[in-house]
Amino acid sequence: MSTTTCQVVGFLLSMLGLAGCITATGMDMWSTQDLYDNPVTSVFQYEGLWRSCVRQSSGFTECRPFFTILGLPAMLQAVRALMIVGIVLGAIGLLVSIFALKCIRIGTMEDSAKANMTLTSGIMFIVSGLCAIAGVSVFANMLVTNFWMSTANMYSGMGGMVQTVQTRYTFGSALFVGWVAGGLTLIGGVMMCIACRGLAPQETTYKAVSYHASGPNVAYKPGGFKASSGFEPTTKNKKIYDGGARTEDEAQSHPSKYDYV
Repeated sequence: MSTTTCQVVGFLLSMLGLAGCITATGMDMWSTQDLYDNPVTSVFQYEGLWRSCVRQSSGFTECRPFFTILGLPAMLQAVRALMIVGIVLGAIGLLVSIFALKCIRIGTMEDSAKANMTLTSGIMFIVSGLCAIAGVSVFANMLVTNFWMSTANMYSGMGGMVQTVQTRYTFGSALFVGWVAGGLTLIGGVMMCIACRGLAPQETTYKAVSYHASGPNVAYKPGGFKASSGFEPTTKNKKIYDGGARTEDEAQSHPSKYDYV
């Protein structure tokens, strides 16, 4: 998959996941009344993060917001905070990712800047998706705990012979929307982080070539060079100059005009 395709797909998945998180947060059906033991009822109750609703058999629905904050359970307030933080981070990441798209050129923005913006938005989407999944999971755990506690209380009277009437709540549709939306946001963020590697400029390495000056053991001869057959005796540490052969020590003590060439 090319870098541009990966980036665009991650952007679309994150945008769809953010829209799902906003929808799930505003939905009222986070918990719905369990109708397993009472399938025929004239009143159907369901609750969300912000209000509780009652729907009658005639079709009339009445909702009442939660007018208190301190009176609400601590777990419900934690779920609210997680969903709000996820939405805010997702919105900021979406804004950053729009300017980081490779197909959009703004001024003289370099590829390295787009790579950093893509990575930043990807991390924000990942954190946003994790917040949404964590918030929905915490609320689901609270529902499961209350469900089994309510079930135990229903059959506690008269040694289990008398069943008390008590409303139990089960999973609502908003939980499934939140799980799917959080997963899409998380996947989109991962794809944005993967696309960041393709946007980063590749560092080019050049092989350095070193040039060395001629060493001290070089023979200069005005008459030209003579090829050696390999069987002639060689003189160690010798330099041959025009006008006679001298050892290296003598040449260093008595420099000639060829030393400055």
